[in-house]
Amino acid sequence: MSSSLPIDPPTARSLTGVLPQLIASVSGAPDWFGPARSAIVIVADGLGRGNLSMRGAYARFLTERMTKRDAVRTVFPATTAAALTSLFTGVLPGEHGIVGYRVRVPGTELLPNQLTGWETAGLDPRAWQRSTPLFEREAASGRRCFVVSRGQYASTGFTTATVRGAEFVAVSAIAERLDVAEALAAEHDGALVYVYIPELDVIGHAHGWESDRWSSELESIDAVLRRWDRRVGPGIGAVLTADHGMVDVPEHRHVLLAENDPLVEEVSSIAGEPRMLHLYAEPGAAERVAERWRSAESRRSWVMTRTEAEAAGLFGVVHPEVEARIGDVLVAARADIAYYDDRLVDKKAQRMVGQHGSLTDQERIVPLVRLGAFA
Repeated sequence: MSSSLPIDPPTARSLTGVLPQLIASVSGAPDWFGPARSAIVIVADGLGRGNLSMRGAYARFLTERMTKRDAVRTVFPATTAAALTSLFTGVLPGEHGIVGYRVRVPGTELLPNQLTGWETAGLDPRAWQRSTPLFEREAASGRRCFVVSRGQYASTGFTTATVRGAEFVAVSAIAERLDVAEALAAEHDGALVYVYIPELDVIGHAHGWESDRWSSELESIDAVLRRWDRRVGPGIGAVLTADHGMVDVPEHRHVLLAENDPLVEEVSSIAGEPRMLHLYAEPGAAERVAERWRSAESRRSWVMTRTEAEAAGLFGVVHPEVEARIGDVLVAARADIAYYDDRLVDKKAQRMVGQHGSLTDQERIVPLVRLGAFA
């Protein structure tokens, strides 16, 4: 491998443990959190702990509530599709099979988007995602489970793959989402409620997390949460976490892969995302592709073969059905750079500022702020 991979401390908590711990709290066996009669998990997409800390002046309520222990590590790759699937199944990507933003369907040239490409690629949400969602398991045992999110996500393949078993409640405004979640938790003892807040991530991709627009949105969300927390009913525990953090990558930090570039030689497909590439090599070429990338990029990225990534445990234990979905060579950015296949006609992705997916602390460490009865 080009250089040593970062190692999670043995005491580090994983995003995969959040929902099981909430279930334990409402089942009378609390560990991370105190006991609660119902529990709410709020996911602020793209809000890394580092991002939150560095913009603490705009989030005084959340930063005041966040102690040193209030953090978890998201999965690898540090991207929404993989992370939310792990949150809602309690297992790592090597087991559930959502191993990136885009991955190749084995035996095909399809590279579907794992958030929005289920229908167009013909992926079966109940088979491609291999693990039973925790909401489905809990609902089968009689527990009421709810998702409170924007209506546009209600019927997607990704929703079916990850949160089936929960009742979907479509709500537009953030404040209203939180109020609806609290009402559901108050009405149904033992309930699990998930609230999704994608607004920061959308702004971060378009303008960067260091932008005034991102800070303004964070300030607004912080104010909404402060008011909401004061009104949460007795016995209702809540936590705020995230799927990943974010790194801003300006245009001059883009690494463009052009025709006849040695780095695309013997590479049949490029997937993943700009800070964590899955490179699918031509038959027998994986080691040569890896060596070219190590020679050129090891000073600013971790470069590893699939075998090396599996041996390092980056995806957890990889199920045989999942193995071929992982690129033959993986390139995870260490520096504030992003890789783009400039041979593609569609350049929209190159307009994104905020990025994530790699192994840096800023992308992988996310907050776990206790609210309501857990505070």
